[in-house]
Amino acid sequence: MSENNRTAAIEEMRFRLLIDAVVDYAIYMIDPDGIITSWNSGAKRFKGYEEAEIIGEHFSRFYTADDRAAGLPQRALDTAIREGRFEGEGWRVRKDGTNFWSHVVIDPIIDPNGKLLGFAKITRDLTDRKMAEETLKQSEQQFRLLVQGVTDYAIYMLSPEGRVSNWNQGAQRIKGYLPEEIIGQHFSIFYTPEDRERGEPQRALAIATETGRFENRSWRVRKDGTQFLAHVVVDAIRGETGTLLGFAKITRDVTEAHQAQQSLEKTREALAQAQKMQAIGQLSGGIAHDFNNLLTVILGNLEIVQKRIGDDPKIIRLLENATQGALRGVSLTQRMLAFARRQELKTESVDIPQLVQGITGLLRSSLGPGIRIDTDFPEVLEPVLADVNQLELALLNLATNARDAMPEGGSVTIAARREVVLELGHAELAAGRYICLSMTDTGEGMDAQTLASARDPFFTTKGVGKGTGLGLSMVHGFLEQLGGRFILKSEKANGTTAELWIPVAGEGTTVKPLFPPAAPIVVPRLSVLVVDDDSLVLTSTSLLLEDLGHRVVSATSGTEALALFDRGEVIDLMITDMAMPHMSGAQLAHAVRVLKPDLPIVLATGYAERLEGFAAQLPRLPKPFTQLNLVEIIALSMK
Repeated sequence: MSENNRTAAIEEMRFRLLIDAVVDYAIYMIDPDGIITSWNSGAKRFKGYEEAEIIGEHFSRFYTADDRAAGLPQRALDTAIREGRFEGEGWRVRKDGTNFWSHVVIDPIIDPNGKLLGFAKITRDLTDRKMAEETLKQSEQQFRLLVQGVTDYAIYMLSPEGRVSNWNQGAQRIKGYLPEEIIGQHFSIFYTPEDRERGEPQRALAIATETGRFENRSWRVRKDGTQFLAHVVVDAIRGETGTLLGFAKITRDVTEAHQAQQSLEKTREALAQAQKMQAIGQLSGGIAHDFNNLLTVILGNLEIVQKRIGDDPKIIRLLENATQGALRGVSLTQRMLAFARRQELKTESVDIPQLVQGITGLLRSSLGPGIRIDTDFPEVLEPVLADVNQLELALLNLATNARDAMPEGGSVTIAARREVVLELGHAELAAGRYICLSMTDTGEGMDAQTLASARDPFFTTKGVGKGTGLGLSMVHGFLEQLGGRFILKSEKANGTTAELWIPVAGEGTTVKPLFPPAAPIVVPRLSVLVVDDDSLVLTSTSLLLEDLGHRVVSATSGTEALALFDRGEVIDLMITDMAMPHMSGAQLAHAVRVLKPDLPIVLATGYAERLEGFAAQLPRLPKPFTQLNLVEIIALSMK
C-alpha cells in the first residue's frame, strides 16, 4: 500500500468512527449507481439492517413498491446531481416491512475535477411528527371532543381580541399556567418583551384574520420565565355568516428538534471542514515533497560550487543570496509538511520552562523592545513529549503573530498548566494528561470571522509578501501529529490566546539536554550505492558524496539497484529514496536486507512516511539535505 493510500485509509477510519457515533440519523454513502457503500449505527437503528446485510445493495429497497414503480429513487439522485442537493419527505420501508415517515437529504460528492464520486445520504425518522400532524387534522375536526386529551400540544381558543378562552393539558404542561391562572388573559403574555414591543401578537392575529391562518417559529416565555422555541399555528374561526368568532391556537415546543437540527448542521460543517483540510493537506504534502527534491538539488549544487570558487566577493555574495533563497524554500516546505502532518518528528521528553528559557533571547529579538515577555509556570511541571525544534518554531510563529498584532507595543505572557482529559470529557482529545502551553498577547485581537479562518492554510491578514498564511496551520498540524490540540481564542480589541495542548511524557522518559555537546564526526571512505528515480537528485547526491571522497554507484530504480548486487558490485552503504515508482525505498531495503543482512541502509525522504517492520528502524535522511547531513547520517549508519 502506498503512503497516500495509507493516509487515506487512516482518515477514512476517523471519518467512519465519527459518522458511526451518530445514532439519531441514518448517515450512509452510495456510489453513483445507487449502491450502498457505508452504513452507520443510526441507519441500523432506523432501518433494521446490519451492515453486512445492506452493503452492496441498491438504496431503492428502502422505498415503497409504489415509489419504486414511479421511479422516485432515481429521480432523487438526478435532482441531487442537477441542483446540488435533494431534500424531501416520504414513506420508507424497514427490514421488517413496517413503514416510517422520513426526512431525506442527498448531497452529491464531487471531486476537484468535477467527477461524481457518489452521494451522502442522511435520513431522519419523522414518523412521530407525521402522526402528530395527522392527529392535529383530526383534532381540528373534532376539537371539543379531543382537545383536552392532547398533552404534546398547547391547544386553546382565543377571543377575537386575543384573550384566552379555554386551556388544554398540553398548554398547561408546555407553558406552566393552570386554567384558572390564564383564562381571560391576553395571549401576548407568552411573547418576549421584544416581540410585544414590535407588535408581533397583533400581527399574528391580523394575518390569521386576513388569510385564515398564521404559522411561524419563534421564542415564547413560560410562566417561570424560561424560553422555548415554539411552532405556532393560529387559525381564524368563522361562523356560517363569516363572522369572526375567534382563533384556534396550537403551539408545539420544538426546542429539542431545533437543537438537534443545529447539532446536525454543526456535524455537517465539521465534516465538510475535515474533508477540505484533508484534501488541502494531501495537496500541500505532495507539493512539499516535490519541492524538497528540487531544493535538495539546488542546495547540494550550491554547496559544491561554494567550495570550488575563488575569492571573488561578488560571486560569493550571489551564492550566499541563492542559498538564503533556497533556505526560505526549505522553511516553506517545512510549514506545508507540518500542516499536512507529514513532517519528520523527533519526539523526546521536553521540559517546557527550560525550553522557553532557552529561547527567551530569540523571542525578545523577534518581538522587539516595545513588547514585554512574562512567564507563569507552576513550580513543578511534568515534561511533555514533543519535537524540540518544532515546538520552538511554533512558539516563534506565535510570537511573530503577537508582535504584528501589537504595533504600538504591549505584553506577551507565556504560561503553562496541567490538564486532564477524561474518556468522555473532550470531543477532540484522547483521554490522558496534557500540559496546556499558552501564549497570550494584549494586541488588537480578531473578530469572529477572522478567528474562524485563522488556522486555514494560506489565510493571512498581512500584506502581500509579508506572510505565507501557513504559520498557524503549521502549529495546528504539528500539535495534531503529536496527538495534542491547538486552540485559538480571541476577541476584537481584547487580545489573543493561543493554547498548545501537548501530551505529558510517559514515566521513565528522561529529559534530554536541549544543547548536547557536539562531537567530531569521522567518516570512513566508502563505496556508496545511491538510488533515486529523480536524475537531478541522483546527480547532486553523488557529487556531494564524491566531494567527501566516497566512491559512488548510482541506480535510478529498485530493479536497477538489485541488478548491481546480482553482478557482485561491492557496496558498503546504500542510500535510497523512499517515494519511487514500481518499488519503494522500503521495499528495496527489504529485498536488499535478504541479500545483504549486514549492509547499512539509509532512507532519504521528502516527508514522514509511515513505515512498518524493520524499515521503520532504518536511519532516515530528510530532504533537502546538506553535505554535513550526509556526513552525520553515514556516521550513524556505520556504527
